[in-house]
Amino acid sequence: MALGKRRPQQQDLFVATADLPKSPGHPFYRRLNELLAEAGFDPWAEELCRPYYADGLGRPSIPPGVYFRMVLVGYFEGIASQRGIAWRCSDSRSLAEFLGYGPTEPTPDHSSLSRIHQRLPLEVHEQVFLFVLGVARQRGLLKGKTIAVDTTTLEANAAMKSIARKDTGEDWKAYLRRLAAEAGLEDPTDADLQRFDRQRQDKKVSNADWRSPTDPDSRIAKLKDGTTHLAYKAEHAVDLGSEFVVGVQVLPADGGDADTLVDAVLQAQVNLALAGHDQDVEEVVADKGFHKAEALAECEDWNTRTYIPEPEREGRRRWHDKPASHRQAFYANRRRGRGARGKRLQRLRSEYVERSFAHVCETGGGRRCWLRGLAAVTKRYLLQVAARNLGLLMRELFGVGTARALQAGRAALGSRWARLLAALRHVPPPSAPVGRGPTVRTSLSPGSLSRYLRRRIATNSTGC
Repeated sequence: MALGKRRPQQQDLFVATADLPKSPGHPFYRRLNELLAEAGFDPWAEELCRPYYADGLGRPSIPPGVYFRMVLVGYFEGIASQRGIAWRCSDSRSLAEFLGYGPTEPTPDHSSLSRIHQRLPLEVHEQVFLFVLGVARQRGLLKGKTIAVDTTTLEANAAMKSIARKDTGEDWKAYLRRLAAEAGLEDPTDADLQRFDRQRQDKKVSNADWRSPTDPDSRIAKLKDGTTHLAYKAEHAVDLGSEFVVGVQVLPADGGDADTLVDAVLQAQVNLALAGHDQDVEEVVADKGFHKAEALAECEDWNTRTYIPEPEREGRRRWHDKPASHRQAFYANRRRGRGARGKRLQRLRSEYVERSFAHVCETGGGRRCWLRGLAAVTKRYLLQVAARNLGLLMRELFGVGTARALQAGRAALGSRWARLLAALRHVPPPSAPVGRGPTVRTSLSPGSLSRYLRRRIATNSTGC
């Protein structure tokens, strides 16, 4: 074989289309396109977005189906930023084919994603989320009888060093300089301010006193890793019968969980009805952070049974200043939660809801927000959860929920077969000679090994 030499970067300026390399496409994205085409996603999305574009004026925009597919790519590839999504789509021929672009057509830039994201309102993104639920309902996968509710924190696109006081408008450094001047320090340097900040007592940063000028909707909160950041709170309502997320809310991070429990149940019920499902939400499961007598009584008013454990309290509960409905709902929830069904539902809640957070926020790239404002963050997060539901639908229909899982599954299957073949090379064939001593082992050639495997599989004498 002759030595190949690398050609210079400068190629011919004109290349025939027939000479361009053809991408075989990714099997997962091909199946996903088939599923979307069967559901009529692109014509539906174009009609949904038509009122937000000029009628016959200007050049045609990027099709809405392309925009939504690029956000799906962000989830399936684990890319959080729009710049990263745009670069990945332009770099991959299989993803360009998934978007509907040929080898000579450039894929959309990140600025186009930002413009479409700003143009389309929140209601359009909610309709896309409901469209995926409708596809799951048509496939008979949606249940909706029992839902589990839980929350997690999302890191906002704003830094703690940029916060300012609501009363005076001072930033953090100006605030420290004022405190240092009141303590008797004159003209402190930045190092002196840092030392003074570390040594002073009662350091508390409250949302009542501080806000972020760059992202006013974000709130100061402690994230899952224990660090303090400006953040939002995402709430999932997961169907325990099918594992689909049927309700999503992005809320300020300083709100209480129990205050939004009833809203989450009602939103899940409305989403099920809009998706064409006639099942009523009969049971709701949550952790002890959602336990509140008023919320329990309100769920009882909506004919929804609650399975929520009680937080640890000192002393007995007093009811002299509470309505009778609160007490009845409290003890009914206690009785159900301590039963066998309540414990089983709590195990399912901890598995399914935390798995949805892991898929969307960790592997799906949704933990860090790259957009600012509650509405903008909600738009993107809704599509990410819709992508998660779509991946769950793909797993139920085709056995694989993400493109990376398909690659990992093939690699794992190949490694298992390689280990099996390596182990069977040292297994004696049925006619191996046996002496008085230990068994005489003979290695097999590839051809005899293949025939031996087929014979063993045909006789069902092995676990292959």
